[in-house]
Amino acid sequence: MNSMADAWRGLFENWPSTLPRKGLLVTSFDTGIPFCAYMIAGGLLLLERDKPDASNARKVIVGYDQILGLKITDPIDLVRFQALGFQPPQ
Repeated sequence: MNSMADAWRGLFENWPSTLPRKGLLVTSFDTGIPFCAYMIAGGLLLLERDKPDASNARKVIVGYDQILGLKITDPIDLVRFQALGFQPPQ
């Protein structure tokens, strides 16, 4: 895997229980995937939707190398993201 894929994998593998496991995953497929839960397996991420997509799918499996971004949909204070390794600039 490349360094970005490794970074995404680390983020999802170490997601703290204090943060909701939901958001909108932006992928290289030029799509956003809303999710309400997820599971991990090696280089793959299994996302669960709370509503089916246009194909009636509720589960989506993507490789970490396909992830471009993650949108957090809940109002969460920035300081809570320090549990994921984020720090304010010096």
